[in-house]
Amino acid sequence: MELNLKGRTALVTGASRGIGFGVAQLLAAEGCNLHLASRSAHDLEAARRTITEDHRVEVKTHALDLSRPANILRLVAASGPVDILINNAGAIPHAPITAFDDKTWRAGWDLKVFGFINLTREVYREMCASGRGVIINIAGTAGERPVAHYIAGSMGNAALMAMSRALGAESVGYGVRVVAVNPGGIETDRQIASWRARAKQQLGDENRWRELANRRPIKRLGTVDEVAAMIVFLCSDRSGYTSGTVITVDGGASAHS
Repeated sequence: MELNLKGRTALVTGASRGIGFGVAQLLAAEGCNLHLASRSAHDLEAARRTITEDHRVEVKTHALDLSRPANILRLVAASGPVDILINNAGAIPHAPITAFDDKTWRAGWDLKVFGFINLTREVYREMCASGRGVIINIAGTAGERPVAHYIAGSMGNAALMAMSRALGAESVGYGVRVVAVNPGGIETDRQIASWRARAKQQLGDENRWRELANRRPIKRLGTVDEVAAMIVFLCSDRSGYTSGTVITVDGGASAHS
């Protein structure tokens, strides 16, 4: 399916690995020029090199800690106007409320929650002025089904879902679409590490983590490519009637009783 994204410019945060990198690769395959942001200059350069070896697009990298509001402004100024924003940076630790001190909680939210909010604010302003654009907020299924052992992440993801719904209802009046995507059970390095820890605790062997994944409705974890394909489709005009909603990509796990 032709998505007609060639020549557009996308800013992807958390772009050096995992879902962010997968989205960047697929956007490049569709002909998008890219601005990639994450904390690690080394990882960003590796991502840029991989993408440009495979696709003839322009890729610029920005090694910034987006938990700091000043760096948000630096990133927006360096990127210039963009057609697509993929908010993906950040990972909030798993822990119950009694194990979280104020500093740890705020550090997780400064990047994953306030980082999304601050970058969206600046890019949304520019998109509204130009009369077009797409913002995709990659949250997570814990926002739909909150759990006590991941309480900070559950609350943070729920906040991002609410922002996407509220802003996406207003944004269409300015030619801008805002959507949240909730990946769940995706085979990234971070999630595999979590599944290994669970397998060691429950089965006594971290290498048996796929046995736990097989208990999911679709009998496996999802791939980065499967999530990226949904996100890139949402970025395209083929999905032009989609805004102010949350798309869940988890193989039916959230709906499973």
